[in-house]
Amino acid sequence: MNYPVNQSIFLQIADRICDRILSGEYKANERIPSVRELAVEMEVNPNTVMRSFERLQSHQIIYNKRGIGYFVTDEAESEIRQMRYNQFVEEILPTVFKEMDLLGMGIDELAEIYNRDKTQ
Repeated sequence: MNYPVNQSIFLQIADRICDRILSGEYKANERIPSVRELAVEMEVNPNTVMRSFERLQSHQIIYNKRGIGYFVTDEAESEIRQMRYNQFVEEILPTVFKEMDLLGMGIDELAEIYNRDKTQ
């Protein structure tokens, strides 16, 4: 797999797991693939996947049933959406607004572009 260099691989793997939860591939209280299974699939060291799992556990997105595996929490979707919302507002929007300012672009123009692209 190709991983962009601007973000740690374990964070990218955690994001992919979150994407799979949001898409419904991994559902609440269902077991997700093991550390080893994901390491093979993602072509990384199992320790890297373990770091991803630890991060997801710390955000109450997955939980461990000792000896059985990792499972998606009931709150996973809402936790992921809240995390991504915060990241968007705190990290992405300031960059977008700065670029808009440099281009002399207003919020109305941005909304127009968004609505046009949304209907295509």
